[in-house]
Amino acid sequence: MVKILAYPHQQRLRLEIHGAVQGVGFRPFIYRLATDLALTGWVINDTQGVFIEVEGTSPHLTRFLERLPTEKPPQSIIHSLETTWLEWCGFDKFEIRHSDSHGPKTVLVLPDIATCADCLAEIFDPRNRRYHYPFTNCTNCGPRFTIIEALPYDRPNSSMRHFVMCAACQTEYENPLDRRFHAQPNACPTCGPQLKVEGCSNALVSSLNALRDGKIVAVKGLGGFHLMVDATNTEAVARLRDRKPRRDKPLAIMARDLAQARTLCQISPQAETMLTSAQSPILLLPRQPNAHLADNVAPRNANIGLMLPYTPLHHLLLRGVNFPIVATSGNLTDEPICIDEQEAPQRLGHVADLFLVHNRPIVRHGDDSVAWLVMDKPQLLRRARGYAPLPILFPRPLPTILAVGAHLKNSVALSVGQHIFISQHIGDLETAEAMTAFERVIADFLQLYESTPIAIAHDMHPDYLSTRWAKEQRINPESPSLIPVQHHHAHLAACLADNGIEGTALGVTWDGTGYGTDGTIWGGEFLLGDAADFKRVAHLRPFRLPGGDIAIKEPRRVALALLWELYGESALAQEDLAPVRAFRPAERRLLAQMLNKGFNSPITSSVGRLFDGVAALIGLPQQVSFEGQAAMDLEFIADRTISDAYAITIMQGDTLLLDWQPLLESILADLRQKVEPAIISARFHNALVEAIVAVAQAVGEPRVALTGGCFQNRRLVERAAQRLNQVGHEVLLHHQVPPNDGGISLGQVVVAAAQLKKI
Repeated sequence: MVKILAYPHQQRLRLEIHGAVQGVGFRPFIYRLATDLALTGWVINDTQGVFIEVEGTSPHLTRFLERLPTEKPPQSIIHSLETTWLEWCGFDKFEIRHSDSHGPKTVLVLPDIATCADCLAEIFDPRNRRYHYPFTNCTNCGPRFTIIEALPYDRPNSSMRHFVMCAACQTEYENPLDRRFHAQPNACPTCGPQLKVEGCSNALVSSLNALRDGKIVAVKGLGGFHLMVDATNTEAVARLRDRKPRRDKPLAIMARDLAQARTLCQISPQAETMLTSAQSPILLLPRQPNAHLADNVAPRNANIGLMLPYTPLHHLLLRGVNFPIVATSGNLTDEPICIDEQEAPQRLGHVADLFLVHNRPIVRHGDDSVAWLVMDKPQLLRRARGYAPLPILFPRPLPTILAVGAHLKNSVALSVGQHIFISQHIGDLETAEAMTAFERVIADFLQLYESTPIAIAHDMHPDYLSTRWAKEQRINPESPSLIPVQHHHAHLAACLADNGIEGTALGVTWDGTGYGTDGTIWGGEFLLGDAADFKRVAHLRPFRLPGGDIAIKEPRRVALALLWELYGESALAQEDLAPVRAFRPAERRLLAQMLNKGFNSPITSSVGRLFDGVAALIGLPQQVSFEGQAAMDLEFIADRTISDAYAITIMQGDTLLLDWQPLLESILADLRQKVEPAIISARFHNALVEAIVAVAQAVGEPRVALTGGCFQNRRLVERAAQRLNQVGHEVLLHHQVPPNDGGISLGQVVVAAAQLKKI
């Protein structure tokens, strides 16, 4: 509640507003509000936010303060609003002043925003001068993060500086009552960016014809290229998979509108809200039984990754064909998305049959965000377009810390005051191209916010490329401090920060791989603690991974290792089991030597790998083409009517140990009794849920955080949350950052800040 001082005459009020208040029509909104209330003064953007001085009578100023937060532009976010009362000075009008580019850079850069209803109507209105113009935008929609070069957000500081507005656009841009007032990407067919297909006179028509003919079209969009193809054409999708290459991983689908989307997926009211939001993410939704899609779009997957068009160009493409389109990232597997039309033919020339490009430069890449609904609430699985780089707001100011994230699903983070800015999704740091993108994003963040970190937080794993990069920065005594952060501690801290909590929780941190403090591979951890410290209070019984990283791609190796723990060398004779049969006799002998001697067979407590081993045991794919594939297959076959669970023994010791041996013995017994794999999968999932509840009850911490890549499993996360709630625990789930390694950088920042506070 803002208190209005009872001055007897005219008063002057100064306001400082911080948050996402630039590039959203905030200044024209203030102008209209002030003039509507007969107030005088000015409003200005600077590098920290929006500053306002207004003069008028006390009742009018009171009304101004009441209406401002309730009527603000829909895409704006106010983090703080500070007021100061000053002496009246006699302004004769209200004006919008030019931006101030001096001072610390703390203003929030807005993400790219999906096309608004007003612009969409203009694009399909034959009487409008922007009819069929693929770069139509206004202050309520269009590119932001992918075109900004410096703060404050003004046209000269964006890649739109290359395009000089025509008289009509300039008039809109300068009119405070127009919705394109200071819309920095403002343009039209006369003065703005243009489409191009090499050798074709009509780029859009040529691209539509290619899609109808089953060809693969590389489309330069908002934050990079999409590879697009007819999603109903099995042969066309197969060619895309073969060329990309992407053998099994599901492909995202773009539907023309909600009506078409409903023929493909089951869409709840909450899902509709997300699909049509300004963020417009790819949303994982249950597939309709009779969905008209190629079978190889998402093989053996119960869900479809669905999105709606979010730029004018996408709307034009989708309305130009009568079928949904595969819209997958324009890259090769394990490489970052391509953003430059000069580079695209070199990297994607053997994949795409046609390149639809434009001449608006993309300053930084931005993949599509991926989300789903967990217990009817949104949860991000990949944080990029529409969300990055909006910060997580921390309860108190932090020192400036750069966190370089994990090796897989990498993102980086930077703390500036109370804001923790998290980069767009970078991806797996497996290639030279990915490392180049990683370094470019770090340099971009530091330049954009003009920040010099006092510390760099990194994963404890000595061989992660992000860790090596961090260590290379220590080139002189004035270099930032290095703070190693244990992987699963970062997961726990990220979940706490995601929920705005600084207290203690029991973190159920389950994933595939994380370097433990004992030098083994963790992944089935129960950590009791906060950002400052943790204690490992329970974990999965360890086993070996024959071949190390190779076992991630071969679940059969994990299954054999589990059998070895039970039977020793006689495990190799269990030829009635699929993973044993999957190896030739010579391969079995080699694996036996590795397991017997511990050679190239690191020890792990990973629940993610346990999922892989169980999947292989019950006859699901023995080899996979992407991490998590076996676990997804196991989840999707589970019989949802089964409520009973296998036993997992919890053994007492210095830490509680979850012994999976009785679970495995029960699975093997069921297999020999010819029990359906769907029932085995359900009992396995239920066993993990009951183990979580048992440990939580034994530890006695009321607050439980579910975090790590294993909690991308809907059956696991929803059942665990429901059961924990039933026995009285408060459950923390992720919402603003992913539960997977995409959220690690957030956790690294807050852990590093807590470590610095101790010094």
